[in-house]
Amino acid sequence: MAVFGFIVFGLAGLIIGGELLVRGAVSTASAFHISPMVIGLTIVGFGTSTPELVTSLQAALSGSPGIAIGNVVGSNISNILLIMGIAVLLAPIAVDPKAFRRDGAVMVLATGLCVAIVLMGEVGRITGAVFIAFLIAYLTYTFVSEKHTTNSPASAMYEAEAGAVPGPDHALGVSLMLTVAGLILTIVGARYLVSGAISAAELVGMSETVIGLTIVAIGTSMPELVTSVIAVRKGQGEVALGNVLGSNIFNILCILGATAIVQPMDVPAQILRLDIWVMGAATALLVLFARTGWRIGRREGGVMLLCYGAYLTWLLV
Repeated sequence: MAVFGFIVFGLAGLIIGGELLVRGAVSTASAFHISPMVIGLTIVGFGTSTPELVTSLQAALSGSPGIAIGNVVGSNISNILLIMGIAVLLAPIAVDPKAFRRDGAVMVLATGLCVAIVLMGEVGRITGAVFIAFLIAYLTYTFVSEKHTTNSPASAMYEAEAGAVPGPDHALGVSLMLTVAGLILTIVGARYLVSGAISAAELVGMSETVIGLTIVAIGTSMPELVTSVIAVRKGQGEVALGNVLGSNIFNILCILGATAIVQPMDVPAQILRLDIWVMGAATALLVLFARTGWRIGRREGGVMLLCYGAYLTWLLV
């Protein structure tokens, strides 16, 4: 029971810490008069992906590449099939073609690069550096293009992402305290989650990779779920879609890239056989649904959730 207590405590630390970190960071940025567009594009994206980053780094350094890589692949799968599915069941989402063509194309390209690298069997430091460089180029291009475009749909979406973060603005001191507390909780939560996941895999005879693809991936994706649900309830469905696109881009380019730079990893055979293809198929499904009438409805959401249920059943049964 202590093993599962570690997992519960770790997940709680990641969820609470991730939320405090995002709240504090966004509030701190606002206190320094950073524009809402920049906050939505960078701070919210980085903040909601911090649980995945810290967890993957901790797993890689602990010699558990199945959890580290499985967390990234599983998070991207759950972002599309689970979180996007729940969001559009709550309310259909209208897709802005111009914003989706750019961010959707980057997500597809990042996914394709990830598939190609994974099929090589190893994620090394050079690959990690290329991923980080790609991410910096994408952020720079997006910021420059939006800065010179007045009232573009993409700019409005990034500003709405900043506004979707729960909680009011705080004084600078309080904001910094929230940020530090969130970071500490996230790091401690990741440590407990990874330790519990490794022990649970040994206890129940399940591979670390499956644990990473399921419990760890879903747990670290909770900040994205919270942000997406809040956005949909506010009538800002495009924020939920942008959150998923941005998170999947960050997961591959930032989290997998940074983790590989710190600790190169061999790719587990399980991910080579199945899960990387599921991630690619989920990405293609999202693009298909988004481009069909530039609207994702409840029927598509139901299909996504059914696909995710079938995927989990295949992994766990």
